[in-house]
Amino acid sequence: MTRRIRAAVLERPGAGLAVEELDLADPARDEVLVRIDAAGVCHSDYHYLTGDLPSRMPVVPGHEGAGEVVAVGPDVTAVRPGDMVGLMWRPRCGRCRYCLTGRPALCQSGAIHAASGGLQDGTTRLRRPDGTTVHHLMGVSCFADYAIVSERAVVPIPPGVPADIAAITGCAVITGVGTVLNAIGPCAGQGLVVFGAGGVGLSVVMGAVLAGAYPIVAVDMVTERLQAATRLGATHVVHAGSEDVAGALADIDADGFDYAVEAIGRPATLRQAFDALRPGGTLVAIGLGTAGQELSLPLNPLVQRERRVVGSLYGSSNPQLDVPKLLALYQAGRLPIDQLVGTHYPLDRINDAVSDLIGGAVGRGIVVPA
Repeated sequence: MTRRIRAAVLERPGAGLAVEELDLADPARDEVLVRIDAAGVCHSDYHYLTGDLPSRMPVVPGHEGAGEVVAVGPDVTAVRPGDMVGLMWRPRCGRCRYCLTGRPALCQSGAIHAASGGLQDGTTRLRRPDGTTVHHLMGVSCFADYAIVSERAVVPIPPGVPADIAAITGCAVITGVGTVLNAIGPCAGQGLVVFGAGGVGLSVVMGAVLAGAYPIVAVDMVTERLQAATRLGATHVVHAGSEDVAGALADIDADGFDYAVEAIGRPATLRQAFDALRPGGTLVAIGLGTAGQELSLPLNPLVQRERRVVGSLYGSSNPQLDVPKLLALYQAGRLPIDQLVGTHYPLDRINDAVSDLIGGAVGRGIVVPA
């Protein structure tokens, strides 16, 4: 059996998204059919749209979503029809060495999604009416009114949490806040600077506030994003378009910062972040760039000042545990996720949402497919 859906399809890199009718197969034994109520527009999607990151084509992008369970396969036990769920783009297989050692963000299932453009078993549930295969992106593909995902790719959402909040928590928030709580850890009273104040960078600011870091500095080229960072708790901001970044950071703390987080994915800003560290400081890279890009760092300052450079994927998180915690903090008023929500777009305006994203829009654009 199949269901006719509407989805945004990328035919080839650079072609833009075209909203089409597709056929979506029923869920397999361990899969879930979700009606998508909200889908966040993330810079990672843009990397696939441009070809900076490779994927199988044609493909339905979108990896940050939430909605209502409509149907489940016979082996599904975690959710049932009517449940509200958030979607996760790195479902854990539960068997590989990374899952077993508590690092599910590195689960080997991600390689299956990337190579096959399919779900957990490497096959796709999407077809054009003429039978042409259409691929999934990161096992989610939520730029559509319905999606089939693995049971392991959903997390139940508490009653009262809006779909747009749940959607962005599953990627932007867990990546940014998780970077502070998991990759950095206790940092009360320690200085932190984040390069990039998009959805993920602003989430880093929220995480730094939660952890008690001080000072908290946001660096960006968009005034409105820096204003948003201030509202969320940044103690200082630096406008990279009109200020000398190194000089401005030195004015804030001449010794440098304990932690620098780069949320853009550019070698130039990674180098700026490295240079902003005090001796013994740590640079955490969380922004993705073009496949094959390399980072060059000076060897002697790395060694002589004992600086560290680490990567963090998906906030180094365990989404099945961390998403409920983050939403509990939101409901308790401790995590102002609602301030990250930007413009809402119907599915037919998906390309406008992408244009606004790369144009520096403040807050996370949300596609509402229904």
